[in-house]
Amino acid sequence: MKNLVEIKNLIYEIRGYKVMLDSDLANLYGVETRVLNQAVKRNIERFPVHYMFQITKDEFQNLKSQNVISSWGGLRKLPYVFTEQGVAMLSSVLKSKQAIQINMQIIDAFVKMRQMVIEHKDLAKRISDLEEYFLEHCNDNKDDIKEIYKAIDLLMERTRPSKIGFNNIED
Repeated sequence: MKNLVEIKNLIYEIRGYKVMLDSDLANLYGVETRVLNQAVKRNIERFPVHYMFQITKDEFQNLKSQNVISSWGGLRKLPYVFTEQGVAMLSSVLKSKQAIQINMQIIDAFVKMRQMVIEHKDLAKRISDLEEYFLEHCNDNKDDIKEIYKAIDLLMERTRPSKIGFNNIED
């Protein structure tokens, strides 16, 4: 069984979707990637484009450059990625006990990540509101306060996830 952090480290953002690679999912489910993809293709009507899509060469190169995908060996095809809904749909295609257990853990990881994003937005709004208040009401020390907010902004920048390679979020 994988823990939540290990699974979250396998979730990336591509085209505005949080996704998992077919090879990572296959590894978690204990099947070969080709077996997973064959099961999906036999049930393709269950996987519209917002559930699963094949990444482009540029997206693939970007993932490789971030060491998300090993450059060892050769792929004949570009990988498929699955969104949260696609992962949920996989449970109806792959029916082993391991697949069911892993699916629940993956869905939990997606939900936890969504909660973290919501909390981050709320925190950013609250800091922005504080900044406005202090700049309006503290005339004597405006320069000091501006420096404090620059530092806070830098800290917030470091905790923001990147567009691709969304795998550095910790609990």
